[in-house]
Amino acid sequence: MKFSIIGMTALIALTVGLYFLYSATSNAKDTMSPTLQNTPPDNLPRAVFAAGCFWCVESEFRRLNGVVFTQVGYAGGSLPNPTYDNYSKPGKDGTIHAEITEIYYDPKIISYRDLVDHLLRRAHDPTQLNRQGPDVGPQYRSAIFYANEQEKSDAQAAIKAATDEKIWKDPIVTTLEPLTQVWVAEDYHQQYYEKFEEKRGIPHINMSIMRRKWASEE
Repeated sequence: MKFSIIGMTALIALTVGLYFLYSATSNAKDTMSPTLQNTPPDNLPRAVFAAGCFWCVESEFRRLNGVVFTQVGYAGGSLPNPTYDNYSKPGKDGTIHAEITEIYYDPKIISYRDLVDHLLRRAHDPTQLNRQGPDVGPQYRSAIFYANEQEKSDAQAAIKAATDEKIWKDPIVTTLEPLTQVWVAEDYHQQYYEKFEEKRGIPHINMSIMRRKWASEE
């Protein structure tokens, strides 16, 4: 037991040390897209994706060149005026909202298909049904909310390509759902990890983990 306690203490100390070491050499601005702006554009298209916790998903896309603005919210259910406290409750027809990220983008720099490919291949695990990691439930489902038939066709083609290339060992379970309405989430959820780092002076541990993943992909 004594050895186990000492070993666990050492492991915790090493983990914390590495976390702060990495935190000291990286910040939010280092990984943000140079094309980002603070307000939603009036004349650019948007993509709407669900892929688990919207804090992580939003951060995944805010680093892509060509992404102009993002915000998180709820979509896919019938409950009107959802809030974080009740969005996962079924509406009258039994449907449930998912946590979503709206991604406004410049099609001259990045295409809708590029965004879908990033979603399916890097931003999350699209083989997990109604969950993403420790977050479990249909509100954390993997879904692409298409606004028109072209987006639907692009999403279908992207799923087929990822499947044919065997990007994942297990089948992709991402659903395609028609986009009806997006309910914008509370302000404290918007760019959550950036606000956390600005307030605390160090990144959220989830952001540190994502940055290490991003560095390994370069």
